[in-house]
Amino acid sequence: MKKLENELIEIIENDIWMTNILKTVRNLNLNDCWIGAGFVRNKVWDEKHGKDRTKLNDIDVIYFDKSNPIKKYDLQIENKLRKLNSNLKWSVKNQARMHIRNEHQQYTNCKHAISFWPETATSIAVRLNLENQIEYIAPYGLDDLFNLLVRPTPKFDLVIYNDRIKNKRWKEKWSKLEVETGYNDKFN
Repeated sequence: MKKLENELIEIIENDIWMTNILKTVRNLNLNDCWIGAGFVRNKVWDEKHGKDRTKLNDIDVIYFDKSNPIKKYDLQIENKLRKLNSNLKWSVKNQARMHIRNEHQQYTNCKHAISFWPETATSIAVRLNLENQIEYIAPYGLDDLFNLLVRPTPKFDLVIYNDRIKNKRWKEKWSKLEVETGYNDKFN
């Protein structure tokens, strides 16, 4: 585990574009704030395939703030980020309210919230702390991400997961991926 943790941190630290985005988000001073999903996943998959950066659909910024769980506030943060960097599409979501949309019990923090994301390799988020060190959360660990294994998290709907896999067409972008279409007992 320590080897993969060090590899993840090194990959991100060596990417000035990523560290600049992490600094921008850190400077928002949001509670329990991270960048996750494709921001991390795509970078590692690109590295493992010897590819240049794959274009991201958006930058997924998540945070957890029970005191202000309204969508309007997320949009204000997105607008602020757009003013700071208009070349990127930002997606900001307070995880203190996302359980409602997803019809789950209330999440306790961002790590709990991302455990409900679709794939184990996507359920990873990073941030830059005040000492300029990369921190990460990964409820299912880093093995699947680095082993190029796409599998559903045990908390995600399998029908939606399989539709997502079909629509994302990841195997066309990253040919070495191994995609599972059903649940594995590893996390159940």
